[in-house]
Amino acid sequence: MSLPYQSPWVTDEVALFRASVRRFLQEELAPQQPRWRAQHHADLDAWTRAGAVGLLLPDVPAEYGGAGGTFAHEAVVIDELARAGVHFASSIQSIVAHYVLSYGSEAQKRAWLPRLARGELVAAVAMTEPGAGSDLQGLKTTARREGDQYVVDGSKTFITNAFHASLLCLAVKTDPKAAGPKGISLLVFEPRGLPGYRVGQPLEKVGRHAQDTCELFFDDLRVPAASLLGPAEGKGFFQMMDQLPYERLSVAVAAAATAERALEVTTQYVKDRKAFGKPLLEFQNTRMKLAECRTDAQVGRVFLDGCIQRHLAGQLDPVTAAMAKYWLTEREFEIVDECVQLHGGYGYMAEYPIARMWTDCRVERIYAGTNEIMKELIAWSL
Repeated sequence: MSLPYQSPWVTDEVALFRASVRRFLQEELAPQQPRWRAQHHADLDAWTRAGAVGLLLPDVPAEYGGAGGTFAHEAVVIDELARAGVHFASSIQSIVAHYVLSYGSEAQKRAWLPRLARGELVAAVAMTEPGAGSDLQGLKTTARREGDQYVVDGSKTFITNAFHASLLCLAVKTDPKAAGPKGISLLVFEPRGLPGYRVGQPLEKVGRHAQDTCELFFDDLRVPAASLLGPAEGKGFFQMMDQLPYERLSVAVAAAATAERALEVTTQYVKDRKAFGKPLLEFQNTRMKLAECRTDAQVGRVFLDGCIQRHLAGQLDPVTAAMAKYWLTEREFEIVDECVQLHGGYGYMAEYPIARMWTDCRVERIYAGTNEIMKELIAWSL
């Protein structure tokens, strides 16, 4: 019997952190999932509870209120959320924090990062529009400068965390006449209570029902000119391109963890479930399918671990991040789909974890840039 594979980036300290994250999720958030699914969003106080135990911004420096860890700690949080089947978009909190950390002024960092870490602010990234998804250059939402304010008009859709969002990272056109990406900027601001800002009701999705996804509307919304992220207008597209590898690596982590969890759940099921007087595991087809899935999952984990190590060393390039997001989410869905089949009719019942994994993971081939876009990015490097 071979020894279990161990990820080389998981140090003793990271392993201890994993244990504390797992305990918090099992005791505090997992029991809330049925109610969250029914109401289509997490409870607001879940953010401050998560912040109190260090789940938010684990890889942001302590001087800005973060836990002072590395992406290894962030990966553990994403991994454990996926394994527990808990839909709580703390990764969005980290993504917005890294935009502020990388491009924000010292005043912006001091104003927002500690409050994000404590869960006092809930972050959302607003890029996607009804007519502009993976093609970020097609943005229509505008922000025109008037004195010491920007006036924002437009809308966004499919925005995770929008229901409770109290800090928004918004992609806008500050120069509609500029060609290509040059007119895009990012604004970061606290939108709650501002005239001209409206949040739509949570959208009805195929899966991830416990996690809100809403539309946002901006009608003559006025925000301080100090909301601009970076030293000048027109930097937003390049800021997004720089930060998307972080988001895509995060998606890959969740995909690998979900595939592994699906295999664990299914292996136990086929050991317990009997057909024609014997456990399903004794049928050759079952064993062969699980062997194929187990191999794909482990190959994916090893590739992912290499990407994490490169990221920790500051060496992960956008093309490899695109490969990780594309390949791992494709394998994830194939593995989960095989596992649904091995469950038979029970695999189609929403009360079974494998059915929820199936509907929940489908979107991972779409968001953070569709897998078709990932393949275009990879092809451009050839």
